[in-house]
This record gives sequence, C-alpha cells and structure tokens, in this order.
Amino acid sequence: MRKLFEIGGLVAAAILIVFGVVAIFMGVSGHSTVAKELKQQYITGTPDMTPAGIKAEAASDKLTLVNGTAKISFPTCSVANDAVNTGARARCFAEYMRIHALEATGGYTYSEMGIYTAASTAPKAQLMAGGGTDNVKYAAIDPKTKQPVQNGARNVWVTETALVTALDSSFMASQLALFGIVVGFALLLSGIGFAILAIGGALRNPQTALTWFARHPAAAKPAVVS
Repeated sequence: MRKLFEIGGLVAAAILIVFGVVAIFMGVSGHSTVAKELKQQYITGTPDMTPAGIKAEAASDKLTLVNGTAKISFPTCSVANDAVNTGARARCFAEYMRIHALEATGGYTYSEMGIYTAASTAPKAQLMAGGGTDNVKYAAIDPKTKQPVQNGARNVWVTETALVTALDSSFMASQLALFGIVVGFALLLSGIGFAILAIGGALRNPQTALTWFARHPAAAKPAVVS
C-alpha cells in the first residue's frame, strides 16, 4: 500500500508540474497578446492626463458637482504623453476618457440625455435633464433627410463608453494573465514538493507527525519503579 502511495505521489507531482508549466505559458502568452494588441492601436495619453491636470480641467468646466451630486472619481495614475501599451495604462486612460466624455456632454451621462435633439417648440416636460428628447414627435427634423436629428452629445457618450469598455477589457485580460502565471508557479512548486516527498520516502517512516496526537499523554511518561 505504501508503494502505491509513493507512485501516486509521483504521478500527482508530474500532473501538477505539467499543469503549472502550461498555466505559466498561457499566462505569459495572454499578457503578451494584450500588450501587442494595445500597441497596435497607437494610443497616447494627452497632456492633461495627470491627476492635477484633470482636476483643474474639470473645475474649469464646472464638472465637480452636477445637480449637487459628485459624478467624477478622479484618477490617481498618470498617462500623460505615455504610450498605452499595458493593461494598467489602458485602465488609467479609460478613467480619463470618462471625464472627457462628461466634459463633452456638460456633465450628463447616457441615461440623462435624449436620443434626439429637441425641437425649439418641444415642451419642457418632454426634455431630458441633459438635453434632447426621447419622444420623436418633439425631435428636430433634418431638412435634407426628413429624419429626426440624433443627439450628438449622447452619441459622443456612447462612443466614449464603447472605447472605455474595450480598454477595461484589456486591463481585465492582463490581470487574468498575471493570475494565471501566479497559479502556474503555485502548481509548479506544489508538484516539485510532492516529488521531493515521494522520492525522499516521506511515507516510509512509520512515526508520522500524527502519531504524537494518537498517543495517550500518560503513555509518553516512563514508569517510575520504586
């Protein structure tokens, strides 16, 4: 039975080592892919993408508070004039993009703006808080196409949000890749540990660490002969 356990330990060690190597390879490959794809987008942070710079910009645009509610969480990182070629920089760039989107919309988000540009005759009850209207009856009509005019500010928010989501996905992918590398090393070290124990004959010694707990305390004391 002990021999079977030793063989099982070696098999388990081999499996853990193989899984560890594969996990490390996949993690490194995934991290490299994220960096490569980001590099091909040629994204560079604008000069205002520093904590101090964006705060001053938001204050000048009166975006710190909108309707008494804080809508901006200022980044603590900086990507000013830096190439966005890592997941961490992609996440940082995305945080600044959200503030830029709020600047373009006057501090309002997607759900606060109407789909269409409101006509000048639209009643106040049909207007959204951030401008525009969702009611096509009160939308401005393009004289050339005779179609309702889309709300430009809302479209800017949609585009910015789509880009932010893509950048956040890059960050998540890079973090998952790093997690895979860490797990891979953990599996690799565990496998090596199993192999050392199995090869070293850890199961050959009948006196295990649990034997001490199984013995009665009185049995451990030598008998006193009077």
